[in-house]
Amino acid sequence: KRLELAYRVVRLSASELGFSAAFGYDIEVWVPSQEKFLEISTCSNYEDFQARRASIKYRSSKKSNTHYVHTLNGSGLAVGRTVVAILENFQDSQGEVTIPQVLRSYMNGVARIEKG
Repeated sequence: KRLELAYRVVRLSASELGFSAAFGYDIEVWVPSQEKFLEISTCSNYEDFQARRASIKYRSSKKSNTHYVHTLNGSGLAVGRTVVAILENFQDSQGEVTIPQVLRSYMNGVARIEKG
């Protein structure tokens, strides 16, 4: 959201999940040159599958029984695809790119990437 890119969150079908994942989501951003959304991140819920294998448990109170935790696996952002989406979505007709506001502090205040 803060990158101001058109994005969508897509729930994965059973055929797209690993055998141990209960459910998962992809985050996709619009890439104009390909005229489609591309995945930049995935997050999956493994419920207690991984916890059972690693014997990771919790107790909600001193007197309660232990329970297996539920685990999540997620990727950060696919950097290459994210950069492509930023460049393509913020490029003007002269080929110059406006830096999204949220990234400017990491660019020493640079607001635009200009030609030449």
